[in-house]
Amino acid sequence: MKITIIGAGNMGGALIKGWAKKGDHELTVTARTEDTLSRFRNEYPQIKTTTDNKEAVRRADIIVLAVKPWLIEEVCHQIKGEIDFTRQVILSVAANVFTESLRSFLGCPTAIVFYVMPNIAAEFHESMTYLAPAAHVSDETTAVVRRLMLQVGKVNLCTEQHVAAGNMLSGCGIAYVMRFIHAMMEGGVEMGLYPAEAQQIAMQAMKGAVAVLEGSGLHPAVAIDKVTTPGGLTIRGLNQLDHAGFNSAVIRCLKAGLEK
Repeated sequence: MKITIIGAGNMGGALIKGWAKKGDHELTVTARTEDTLSRFRNEYPQIKTTTDNKEAVRRADIIVLAVKPWLIEEVCHQIKGEIDFTRQVILSVAANVFTESLRSFLGCPTAIVFYVMPNIAAEFHESMTYLAPAAHVSDETTAVVRRLMLQVGKVNLCTEQHVAAGNMLSGCGIAYVMRFIHAMMEGGVEMGLYPAEAQQIAMQAMKGAVAVLEGSGLHPAVAIDKVTTPGGLTIRGLNQLDHAGFNSAVIRCLKAGLEK
């Protein structure tokens, strides 16, 4: 499959690296500067690069728009004259740019477009990607795009109205999880551990928690009970989190991104 990725920033870069590591596709990457492109060529010599968006999209099967939301309209105007709307598929990872707007920017009400929200873990094939097809996109095409995104992690096929919540839990949520790990590190340092050691322990604790939940299928509250003995250390820490409003803070942090 021939894939063109327009934009090689954090999100575009994560997808590029994730797919490049798989080695299953012919990748073409565009960026505004040769300096950016040279970094990708040095790491993944098989990738084709160019600063010309029009040239990049002509032979593509799938076109990924990985630029900032405010640049989407400009990029669409650049490339729309080069796109074969009967066969080429356009994926946009620009937050809050919905498929109806994409079709309008592209000047084609039947363009095969998807609103896609992965996260930076795509580089390591551990993204949680929310995938929303535009109206009247076929199930067959959706299945192809879903398989492509499964190469960089897990996929939740959904409607556009659910992408925002998914993004807060997975896209933004990855930063919230990292903040928790950082807080655990700081606690570890206060208790006498070196930062690198504390980070390793905190990350392994996070991986262990995920492994237990995935392997057992337990609800988190039930799994917590398995390590919470009466009068023990764990319940003391959990109660401190409750006293500090931990659950409320997490819920408020997730909902903050949905406020207008």
